[in-house]
This record gives sequence, structure tokens and C-alpha cells, in this order.
Amino acid sequence: MDAEAFEDLVANELELLPAAMLDGLENVVFVVEDRPEDGSLDLLGLYDGLALTERDRYGFGDLPDRIIVYREPHLHACDDAAELRDEVHTTLVHEIAHFYGIDDERLHELGWA
Repeated sequence: MDAEAFEDLVANELELLPAAMLDGLENVVFVVEDRPEDGSLDLLGLYDGLALTERDRYGFGDLPDRIIVYREPHLHACDDAAELRDEVHTTLVHEIAHFYGIDDERLHELGWA
């Protein structure tokens, strides 16, 4: 799947998430990149920012947090389009949860890791 088609898939999955999950996102951008900086295929996504629970202030001039979805690791991990959509959906939920301060241990307990 080329980069444009994958970005469309990510955008479509983002639109399917519940409004309550997205409403609290403030100053966050979603980015699609081919691979993590280390070139690995092990990392599907990354929350790059300061979790809501760790902020004492957030204001004018602060750079936006980023939620990065990696294309090539997703393509490597998934056998078909349905599995790819499911995995992108899970990755989006997982990284958004980090924005809200939910750690990996709790995400595993909830089945989102």
C-alpha cells in the first residue's frame, strides 16, 4: 500500500473513533511516517508529547504533541486490508490513550496493547 492510501486509511479510522475519545485532544497532530527513526519494524505508533496527567500548564507557543503512525511496520505486521484497518484502529486508540496518561501496563489490561 502506498503512502497516500495508507494516510487515507488512517484518516478514515480516525473518523470512526468515538467523539468522546477525540473531544479532549488539544494541540495534537496526527502524522504518518514510513518507519521509526531507528528503521525497525517493531514499533507501530508513537505518542510524542507530554501526557495530560503530567502537565501543569499548556499554553500559547507550545508545539503540538504528535501521534505518529508508522506505515511500513503496519504493512509488515498485517496480512490483509481488514487486519490492517484493525491494527491501525488499535494503534490510534493506544497512542491517544497515552495522551490521556494511560500507560502501557493499563492498556494491556484493557486489551489495547
